[in-house]
Amino acid sequence: MVSIRGPLLGAIALLVASTPGAVSTASAATLQMVIVPEEDRFTPFHLTVHVGDTVQFVNNDEDDHTVVTDEKLNTLGLRINQKLVGLEHNNDQPGTLDFTFDSPGTVVYYCRFHSHLDRKHQPVAPGPRGGIESRKGNFGTPMMGVITVEP
Repeated sequence: MVSIRGPLLGAIALLVASTPGAVSTASAATLQMVIVPEEDRFTPFHLTVHVGDTVQFVNNDEDDHTVVTDEKLNTLGLRINQKLVGLEHNNDQPGTLDFTFDSPGTVVYYCRFHSHLDRKHQPVAPGPRGGIESRKGNFGTPMMGVITVEP
């Protein structure tokens, strides 16, 4: 199971979490980040978190992206299909999505604009040879990542 919060709730949670005494140190969860830099990729590719931790996706790219789970490759049974707005559509502010995980498992996710699933449900990038075409004509890897949630 996962909790999804929008940008406003995420900002409020960060403000409260940064207030001294607002979070118990015995049960304080960690905020981990997955960044979309100014290019079509998630970084880091793999992230390990613990149950109760929140993962915040931050889009620093001009373009919109998405966070979509691959149901065949995740062991949490969750479905995520959320738009992650870019600077162009968010008043030059990074778009954010927050996910808090409450059970252990693995989640494989991808951007539906920059990859699709092949016959074996593996994310591949669009393009004639399974890559993303750049202005130079070369092709890259699919925009995807993995989150491992430990107890």
